Amino acid sequence: MAHWAILSGIEGNLAAYEAVLADIKRLRQTVTELFILGDVIGLQGNNEGVVARLRSPQPGELIPQVCTGWWEEQALSLYGLRGLPDAPELRASQGQGAVKHLWDDLSRETVQWLNSLSFGFFELDCLLIHGSTVSYDDALTPETPVMVMCDRIMRANANNLFCGRSGQTFEYHLRSGSIPSTVTTLDQATDQEGQSLQPWQVVGVGCVGRPGQPPTYTLYNPGSNQVTFKTVTPAGVRGFGRSPAQPRR
Repeated sequence: MAHWAILSGIEGNLAAYEAVLADIKRLRQTVTELFILGDVIGLQGNNEGVVARLRSPQPGELIPQVCTGWWEEQALSLYGLRGLPDAPELRASQGQGAVKHLWDDLSRETVQWLNSLSFGFFELDCLLIHGSTVSYDDALTPETPVMVMCDRIMRANANNLFCGRSGQTFEYHLRSGSIPSTVTTLDQATDQEGQSLQPWQVVGVGCVGRPGQPPTYTLYNPGSNQVTFKTVTPAGVRGFGRSPAQPRR
């Protein structure tokens, strides 16, 4: 049956991305879609190479569908195309060195391509996004409170939410039920019809370019709703694991 390959967080690490592509080719499962949930650029040395590779896949390779992540938002802010000018979030999180690196490392053509990316993808009953519908910076994890996770999935209006912001691989299942609500006035409290909950899940898809760790990505079967996490062995990632220019956020 057809599967989707879903990944995030290349962060300029072309060697790690090539290793993931090679691993996908070795799979017994048939992969029909490749989704990349943001953070294709970063501080690991080859942003232009990664973007060129995404824009020009080799013959027979899947055409990746790429959405905006935290690093793309910082670049667009730095170039005055989105959000606050001069990337204050990047400056506060990573320091002036990261700001200069990103400014010097990206061509105008690459910045324009980053500006054309979607905020996320809605396929079948799945929302695929870097953070959540609240923000690209919304990092969902297994420790996220249940009520917060319910809010995010209800905002998504989907049965499955795939996200990449945290860099973790996880499945967070929300069973069917309801959330009661009460309206309180000066006179009395009145129970209202609650919000019904369907069997939903939130999936963290992993991170390709995390320094010092093997790349991880996710396989998803939309027919059976099965999620499988994949880890690329270090032997398949030549040159992977060198330190980035700045500490990871």
